[in-house]
Formats: sequence, structure tokens, C-alpha cells
Amino acid sequence: MTNKLEGKIPTLQTERLVLRPYTLADAPRMQELIGAAEVADTMLTIPHPYEDGMAEEWIGTHADRFNDGKAVAFAIILAETGELLGTISLILTLAHSRADFGYWIGLPYWNKGYCAEAARAATAYGFDVLGLEKITGQNFTRNPASGKVMAKIGMKHEGTARKHIRKNGVFEDVGLWGILKEEWKPNQ
Repeated sequence: MTNKLEGKIPTLQTERLVLRPYTLADAPRMQELIGAAEVADTMLTIPHPYEDGMAEEWIGTHADRFNDGKAVAFAIILAETGELLGTISLILTLAHSRADFGYWIGLPYWNKGYCAEAARAATAYGFDVLGLEKITGQNFTRNPASGKVMAKIGMKHEGTARKHIRKNGVFEDVGLWGILKEEWKPNQ
């Protein structure tokens, strides 16, 4: 598969959200939201505390990772107010026409359906624009809300990797999820 990620990260629109490229101006709000212990605790790779400079460093990688065909990361913005409320990324393995979701939502925005709405838009982008064949995701099994997001967009639970990740000194079981292009129904 050729790299279809040349140019700049696109902006996607949903009913309530705008998924757009991050800017450095987003870094303070990102650090505030992702720095909450409750958010970091649900993430496979996010440390707590989330130190000064980490958000800027991460945002600074986006253009190169996009142009190298490795990832596309979107700031999830509440359309009505312009507030940053989270992130959704597709970590790409273009040689296999596959991507893996990464996402988080700030604590004040939990349980409002924003993550599933953003995941639907990112999935549509992956299948319809990038031509992917499969999108996968993972969640700590102790975080069933993340699994529910993936189920809502039609992903299938493909298994559990037992004691697969060490987070804060504890081995965690990880749920493995996936959806194939032919299974995708955008209005799910």
C-alpha cells in the first residue's frame, strides 16, 4: 500500500465534534486533561504525572509521523465551544493496510458519547480515505468503558492478552478488538 498521507493532517467533522490537527497552542489544555490520574490510569502508555513539555514534544512529532505514513493524530474539539476534550489517533501499519486506535477523553467529558463519535469518524477516514483493511484497538479489561466504545462502532472482541502490559508495576490483561473494512457500517 502506498502512503496516502502526503500533505497535511485533515480536519473531520461530526455532529458535535471537529477532529483537527493539534497545534502547540493546544498543549496546556492537553496536559491538563491527560494529566488527570483517572485518565492516565486507563491508558496503556501515558505516564502520570504528565510532565511539562511532554505535550509539546508529542505534538511536535505529528507532521513527520503523518508524512512518514506512521500515524495520524486528531485533537477532538467540541464544535459548539471550541474546547479540546481529547485525542484520537490511528497508528498505522500501511504495509499490512492496518491501523491501531489510540484515544483518550478528558474526565469532564466522560460518558457523553464523544469518544464513540470520534472513533466513528476516524474509522470512516481509515477505511474510506486511507483504504485500510482492518482497524484494531486495545483496552485494559478493567476499563470496560473503552471496550464499549469499540463495540459501539462495530468492532469485535478478538480475545484477551493476559498480563500483557505492565502499568504502574501491575501486569494488566488487555482486550483485543478489531473491525474489518467489509464489516464497517458508518451509521452503527
